[in-house]
Amino acid sequence: MSQATPTLVHFVAAAIFAIAVAHTFAAHQFERLARRFPRHAGLLHLLGEVEVVFGFWAIVLVACMAVLAGGREAIAYAESRQFTEPLFVFAVMVVAASRPVLQGVRRLIEAVARLAPGDARVTTVWMGLAAVPLAGSLLTEPAAMTVAALLLAPRIFQAAMPEALKYLALGVLFVNVSIGGTLTSFAAPPVLMVADAWDWSSRYMLATFGWKAALAVLVNATLATAVLRRYLVAADQQAPDEARVPLAVTLVHLLFLAAIVLLAHHPVAFLGVFLLFLGFAHAYERHQDPLIVREALLVGFFLAGLVVLGGLQQWWLQPLVEGLTPRQLFYGAAALTAITDNAALTYLGSLIPSLSEEAKYGLVAGAVAGGGLTVIANAPNPAGVALLKHGFQDGSIGAMGLLAGALVPTAVAMAAFALL
Repeated sequence: MSQATPTLVHFVAAAIFAIAVAHTFAAHQFERLARRFPRHAGLLHLLGEVEVVFGFWAIVLVACMAVLAGGREAIAYAESRQFTEPLFVFAVMVVAASRPVLQGVRRLIEAVARLAPGDARVTTVWMGLAAVPLAGSLLTEPAAMTVAALLLAPRIFQAAMPEALKYLALGVLFVNVSIGGTLTSFAAPPVLMVADAWDWSSRYMLATFGWKAALAVLVNATLATAVLRRYLVAADQQAPDEARVPLAVTLVHLLFLAAIVLLAHHPVAFLGVFLLFLGFAHAYERHQDPLIVREALLVGFFLAGLVVLGGLQQWWLQPLVEGLTPRQLFYGAAALTAITDNAALTYLGSLIPSLSEEAKYGLVAGAVAGGGLTVIANAPNPAGVALLKHGFQDGSIGAMGLLAGALVPTAVAMAAFALL
């Protein structure tokens, strides 16, 4: 469907997109309504699942398109969308959250923490907020988000931690994962969207973005850990020791994870690897915890909905991006990222042939710096929400709480990109 001349479908799509964004901010309220109206609790719980929001409204959009433009046109549009990223995030979440992978990463981090001076629990949290997000430049951001969320969940996101500090930790995690993937050209979705079009290599990313992002990650993690420290020592509740997974099984899981990451652009190939992983996990079930298939499916549904809804927003987003100076683009991209996926935003920028090098830098820097402001700002964020929401009141994460928690780390990231 052409975006050059907006039609009624485009205006309807923009309205539905706005409703979906508003729904993400109101999702927390549906959980409260579910308790007040138990007769409709099932439906209200469903509408309160942040991961369901964009998938739900994407279905509404396709239904509206079928009415306005015909069923064939609606199906053709849905089939024209590229769903590689939702499929990849689903696969990598399940593998990265398997017991062999998590146990291996956790034991490595805890071993380093024991060697470091000071309280090992505090060091472990600092590494979860700093080292793991930076490792996302190699593992990809969705894998880093999954590992970090499951590592930090029992240490931060539990009842003894004040709610405001949970949101601070969540904001730092989301921002650090968003900027921590910029040390290479393939790990962060917003960078991946422009790397080929603009000939940005991993060497270029490290020299232009990576070292600034790494500094911001370290500052954010250090400040957050200092604030959380007094509660970590008292509130740390480790799970009972798990049976040790054999080294051979851990290595096979890591090979599956590496293969999926390397084949990230080829869904037929990485889904084939994923099916082999499921077979292996079933064969060695005694070394597994239940796989997080439900959580990963919800995240994939969320991202697929964002792909469908975002595909019809170019008509108003692209002129907006084209009309800004590089500095305005930097701040505008950070703000726009709060209401649209940052990868979609940089992809639109890659379609504009007239962008200067300064404008390209401003667009990508703003997009990744703003990647922690909302659930929809960065593709891995829904994965973090799915894994950590049960540690918050009402079992859900409030959009305004996340926004407040992410403001300071976002400001640190923007300062690093703008001033260094």
